[in-house]
Amino acid sequence: MAKDETKRINPDILKADLESLTAVKNLAIYTPVNTDYALAKLEALQVKMDGVQEAETTAKAAWDAARDDATAAEWALHNAILGAKSQVEAQYGKDSNEYQSLGLKKVSEYKKPGRSGTAKA
Repeated sequence: MAKDETKRINPDILKADLESLTAVKNLAIYTPVNTDYALAKLEALQVKMDGVQEAETTAKAAWDAARDDATAAEWALHNAILGAKSQVEAQYGKDSNEYQSLGLKKVSEYKKPGRSGTAKA
């Protein structure tokens, strides 16, 4: 049996398994000693796998759509905040406390350039 059943099966292996199932269906007289491997049980497992994979695809599509909606909402808020910052700058100026309250640095807080002295030899 499998060594690590927490990992997904390689699609090539899964394809080979489905081909083997088709071959088992085409056997004239298939009567396994262990009934766990009877054709009806194999077919039921295939139907279950198909249903779960379909549910996974649907959930992934819903997750992708939700992620896109969240991204659009984040960008809408970000762009609106940038616009609000420019409006505060226009209304109050770059050296106001209101401008600073938005997390921006006042113009007066920047270090003024110093004199560049000439080096004496």
